[in-house]
Parts: sequence; C-alpha cells; structure tokens
Amino acid sequence: MSLDRFFIIASVRRATMGSMNTTPDTYTHGHHESVLRSHTSRTAENSAGYLLPYLGEGMALLDVGCGPGTITLDLAELVAPGEVVAIDAVSSVLEQADALRRRKGIDNCSFQPGDVYHLGFEDGRFDVVHAHQLLQHLSDPVGALREMHRVLKPNGVLAARDADYSSMTWAPDEPLLDRWLELYHQVTDRNGAEADAGRYLLGWAQQAGFTAITASSSTWTFATPSRRAWWGSVWAERVLHSSLATQAIDYELSDQAELEAISDAWERWAAHDDGFFAVVHGEIIASK
Repeated sequence: MSLDRFFIIASVRRATMGSMNTTPDTYTHGHHESVLRSHTSRTAENSAGYLLPYLGEGMALLDVGCGPGTITLDLAELVAPGEVVAIDAVSSVLEQADALRRRKGIDNCSFQPGDVYHLGFEDGRFDVVHAHQLLQHLSDPVGALREMHRVLKPNGVLAARDADYSSMTWAPDEPLLDRWLELYHQVTDRNGAEADAGRYLLGWAQQAGFTAITASSSTWTFATPSRRAWWGSVWAERVLHSSLATQAIDYELSDQAELEAISDAWERWAAHDDGFFAVVHGEIIASK
C-alpha cells in the first residue's frame, strides 16, 4: 500500500458539496519520516487531555486513524484491562504501532486495518471512540461520524480533535509562512478535505446525530528554543519531502523553487529568539 495515500476503501459522499466522490480519500501529509516524527511526539496528555476525565478502567475503546499509536497506547494503559482496538488504513504505520506496543508490553490493545466509513464492528460495541487529527483529511467527515455514532454504546463517548489551520498564528511575520498556509489550503481543497476542521466539529457532530455535545479548544505552542527548533525543522522537511510537497507540484500549485524558499523560511522562523507559533485545535466530547 502506498505511503502517500490514506486509502479508505469506499465510494463516499462529500457532505459539504453534496456530490459523489468515487475516489479514495487522499492523505495530504503522507508518511515521510518528518511526518511520523511529528506524529510520534503525540501523547494522551498533549493531544487528548480533554478526553482523559471521561476514561475509566475496563472501558472498551476504539481509536480511529491511530497512526503510529503513541496516543492509543497511552489510552490503553488508562482503560486497562478494557479492550482497545485501533485502526488505520496504512499497513506500515500499523506495524510501527504494534512494534511499540510490544516494546511497552501492553496486551489490551490491538492494531488492525480499517475503513472509517465502514467500521467492522457491531452496533453499540464501544464505550469510547477516539479520533485525533482524522476528520480534517476526509471528504465525508459527517459520514465518518455517523459510523462512529453507530458503534458507540447508548451512553458512550465520542472524542474528536482537529487542527484549525486558518487559526494558526505566529511571530515574527514571515510572508513565506503566509504562502505556506495558503498553499496548504489549496492542496487540501484539491483533495476534497477541510483544513479548518476544528471549527466545524460541533456542527458535523450535530449532523451525524449526536445530541449531547461539548465543544472546546486547545493549543500546541512552540515558543522555546528547543520547541521552535523541533517544529521548524519538522516543517522545513515536510514542505520539501512529504506528500504535501509532491501533491503541490503534481497539482501545479507550486514548484520546487518555491518549496525550497518556504523551507528556508521555516528555518529562519525557528532561529528567531522571539519566535512564537500556536496551533489551535477544536475538540468535541459527544454522546448519543
């Protein structure tokens, strides 16, 4: 399976457009090492703090779009001995996640391929369904949420968190980072996805049939020398080597020279003593 595409094996409807999409959803980021370096930095504490008060021992939990599994395994420890099932569409990241599970010695969690639009579980199977940074990459986020609704127990909890790219902010000003943000939106628009998903989670959940929904927000902030250096280096590589770069060129939205200039701008930003970057996320806790 290609590392550049997040295959969801279904013909899906893009709710925001009302048209049929007969091609697999395209994962904007892909799975270059720079992307996975970012993903493996995620923990339940820094990426799912809004969910933690709702967890308890013995709960059955489904993690949808689990990636390399770092959040998943934290959640598995919190609900043990409850069963945790984690799905993703890419075999290589599932293998990475399971290798981490074995190293940690966690035995109440399994990783398996899955399709968010057709979850292979009976109705009312799980106490908790968790999705982190997933809905922003789907052409039919409402359809995915309806399927998550189906597999939740009557009093179960859905937890979803997504970035809102237009709400990201930084200093000092850097025109080429403005261009990076514009280009990112152009690529995700071409992919039929919503880069500003965080602000739409509440409405999407309402459309999917959830009736009790609490919306919140949180941030990742990069403002210390080490945090700036890490975030700047991750994006300096991603704009050159990830699927975002490949798609930007393939879609004739950018070229190699511009991507190299944007990469240099990320390095310049990271070197500023007063550099500040905030990634804003929308979050929801929802139940039937």
